[in-house]
Amino acid sequence: MKTGQEYRDSLRERKMKVYLKGELLDPVTLIDHPFIKGHVNSAAMTYDLAFDPQYEDLMTTTSSLTNQKINRFTCLHTGTDDLTKKVKMQRMISRKTGTCYQRCVGFDAANATFSVTYEMDQALGTDYHKRFVEFMKKWQDEDWMVAGAMTDPKGDRSKKPHEQEDPDLFVHVALKDDEGIYLRGAKMHMTGMVNSHYMMIMPTSGYGPEDADYAVCCALPTDAPGVTHIFGRQTNDNRKQYDGAVDQGNAEYGVVGGESLTVFEDVFVPWEHVFMCGEYQYSGMLVERFATFHRQNYGGCKGGVSDITIGAAAVIADMSGYAKAAHIKDKINEMIHLTETLWACSVACSAEGKALPAGNYYPDPLLANVGKHNVTKLIYDIDRLAQDVAGGIVATLPSEADLRSPEIGKFVEKYLKGVAGVDTEDRMRMLRLCEVMTGGVALVESMHGAGSPQAQKVMYSKLSNLETKKKDAMRIAGVDPEKYGK
Repeated sequence: MKTGQEYRDSLRERKMKVYLKGELLDPVTLIDHPFIKGHVNSAAMTYDLAFDPQYEDLMTTTSSLTNQKINRFTCLHTGTDDLTKKVKMQRMISRKTGTCYQRCVGFDAANATFSVTYEMDQALGTDYHKRFVEFMKKWQDEDWMVAGAMTDPKGDRSKKPHEQEDPDLFVHVALKDDEGIYLRGAKMHMTGMVNSHYMMIMPTSGYGPEDADYAVCCALPTDAPGVTHIFGRQTNDNRKQYDGAVDQGNAEYGVVGGESLTVFEDVFVPWEHVFMCGEYQYSGMLVERFATFHRQNYGGCKGGVSDITIGAAAVIADMSGYAKAAHIKDKINEMIHLTETLWACSVACSAEGKALPAGNYYPDPLLANVGKHNVTKLIYDIDRLAQDVAGGIVATLPSEADLRSPEIGKFVEKYLKGVAGVDTEDRMRMLRLCEVMTGGVALVESMHGAGSPQAQKVMYSKLSNLETKKKDAMRIAGVDPEKYGK
């Protein structure tokens, strides 16, 4: 297992092509860039905590492939205990970072790919599972951080991949030879991509035979020749570059996961790292498996992030002198209630998990999708209440530069004072934290991370056994269900 520092050092060995605001970054020092270093620090936490005896049970486990001790972020789930410890680990880390730590997407891609390749091989006589197992052993041994890459640009959403005017709007196999495949296209919104060692390419939806070239799953280094990363902007990101720690809110760990647009220009992938190539019948299964594993997470990670939001709002109330007001207590209690509701779904879908044919365990898909759909709504309610408690000053607060100014700092210090004994700077820090936790990219990620709300609705509608519910209702009412057929 790597330590956090070993993780950072390993990133400097890559030869990545990363652009940020139009500038090509030095691959050795890009992890020190003000826009990127917080994401690196947050991911490094997942490495360091594995060596902390207090968290060893959550952060580590024994590999089902090698029987060696490994970081949990590289494991294959061997039971409901693993699934439950996963979400407990996520909530714990979120409480320590207040943000995304980026390793979950690759983690979920591993478990989805392990299970689907097994079923492909059983049905089709391929050897994808064997290939993936060998890659997974290296992943565990090297303690890689692997980015999951599923979402394609999609172009005209009314058209299938083969119908697009530009075929590169979905990642596809442009060429195959005896050595491997060549990829063209792009993936979007890739969390943690620029501070990962490898990436897992997956199809973005289920495909038919006409789109077989788009049904591809494979692994490649993030610095593979022909790969270009374009780092995405985030709300208030210039504060990281030009302003002090106060204005950043969460200066150490940043906000969400540092997403990027990743472009592939005839990128070579050797056959040993190819785990699906044209088997369109299994593309939908891989998407659904991955989505369920990933949606399982959200009550854990967003539960932990919401814990920080609740804490920030409560401290601001203390510092401002209105914490004892009945309506403030009621709002904070409601935030707690909503957060634990998110958490309950993650625990429930984990506890109700079942073994897949490959042997790894899968969370209950109905509960996982319901839990993620709750996140698309309840996080907005939690953050609305936090902003309500904090007050309008969250949006109008002067800058840290004003606080430090020899001319006007005294006015900021005087007029932003709260209760006696509370430093103005400390109050400003809490207000900025509340701003960061409740606005911009953090909210958008709650809505669209792991799929849009409509994606979850489709899944829980399909999984809800509505016809059984109708028959049960008719039976209880004394109506013969058979009389009305299906």
